[in-house]
Amino acid sequence: MIVNKKQMRRAQIGAGVGNFMEWYDFGIYGYLAVTITAVFTHGMDESVGLLVTLAGFAVSFVVRPLGGMILGPLGDKVGRQKILFLTISMMAIATALIGLLPTSHTIGLWALIPLYLLKMVQGFSTGGEFSGVATYVSEFSSDKKRGLSTSFLNSQSMIGFAAGAGTVAITTAVTTSIWGENAMLDGGWRIPFLIAIPLGAVVIWFRTRTPETPAFEEELEDHIRHPEGSLFRRYGVLGILRNYWPAVLIGGSLTAADSSISYILTSYMPAYLETEVGVSTMGAAVATVPILILVAVGIPFMARLSDKIGRRPVYGIGITSSLLLMIPAFAVVHIGTEWSVYLAMFMIAIPATCFLALTASALPALFPTASRYGGMGITHNVALSAFGGTAPFFSQFLLNLTGNAYAPAFYVMFFSLVAIVALFFMKESAGRPLLGSVPVVETREEAERLAREQHHDEKVDTSTMPIFVVDGKR
Repeated sequence: MIVNKKQMRRAQIGAGVGNFMEWYDFGIYGYLAVTITAVFTHGMDESVGLLVTLAGFAVSFVVRPLGGMILGPLGDKVGRQKILFLTISMMAIATALIGLLPTSHTIGLWALIPLYLLKMVQGFSTGGEFSGVATYVSEFSSDKKRGLSTSFLNSQSMIGFAAGAGTVAITTAVTTSIWGENAMLDGGWRIPFLIAIPLGAVVIWFRTRTPETPAFEEELEDHIRHPEGSLFRRYGVLGILRNYWPAVLIGGSLTAADSSISYILTSYMPAYLETEVGVSTMGAAVATVPILILVAVGIPFMARLSDKIGRRPVYGIGITSSLLLMIPAFAVVHIGTEWSVYLAMFMIAIPATCFLALTASALPALFPTASRYGGMGITHNVALSAFGGTAPFFSQFLLNLTGNAYAPAFYVMFFSLVAIVALFFMKESAGRPLLGSVPVVETREEAERLAREQHHDEKVDTSTMPIFVVDGKR
């Protein structure tokens, strides 16, 4: 199959803007955590209130696996594009509605109920979002450049998070200069959420213009039937767990390492800088934005490196740097100066960049086309919800429990150790066709060369491809 570059660009844009929207919400919620604590938990002890606010992340991640389990297999049946339109619509509406909620000053702690309900809607929709866009773009990408092509998803995620942080910083600066120091508490916090209304409209428009993937359409063709093998059958949740449990464990372990460090960097560090280091809300946002931009720029470079040397070596770089840099990073940040904050954030960003560069290319390669969306939906969301989305909550809980300022570092390092085991069992997927799909190339010349050399190319395994069988012969 030869890549349609025009469709590929539309697919990347349509998928990427949705990722931007998702992480924009995480950005504003994370950077407004202290403000939201004051607004929605008025009367509580400050440390308990912060835990309650961070539990908003945890609540959304409780239902995220449910979204993956329902929307993923559904996407394998009705198509990737239809489900991705649904997920981003739910996300945009829920984000905007948060900006319209009454606060605890109006209805007391009852205000937490609609907040948590909307976070649950976001979590459910997100359960089908990243697994869907990763599946979607990976199926459009050529085998040799799949790492680079899919890496822009997480780059746009970081840009979305930076946009959320930047929006909080700008809103804080403007509102406080006009209405005084309490402007954000008095209603300024609503502005970043309400921006989701025009932003969501743009994202939804892009999603209406994205095509279905050629791999999915090919898999739907009536003449492609392989009753003799499970690789080409669609499965629900139980079928995926029963037939692809090794892939689920490998992908889940790598996702735990990936998501724990990325959520510490993006969602927890702003609150940590405020409460443990003494940085202002605006200072925490300003400090993180350039780091996230560096991560966004670095992701495609590490992804391209993985296309050349393999996914496994780049994962190895990420794991090693995580084990070596996390404790020094948290030691440096407590020096308390501006340069130490930036240096510490940069140190955490190095392993995060390596992991984020690979997520959208390595995980879809673990599952065949017929069950890829469902497999991704279960694997990525369960691990991310259990170990990544709860990272801010458990890091703060462990810090409160032990009084050890290095608790977040130990949390991340534990999952990096688990990832070493997964990496040992993971097969290399760089430069190879996706399971259940034919090779995807960029030019006709490359296709002709592949046809001539396929019998001698160790990266081409026709037993995993949807090739029509006649009288037992391919």
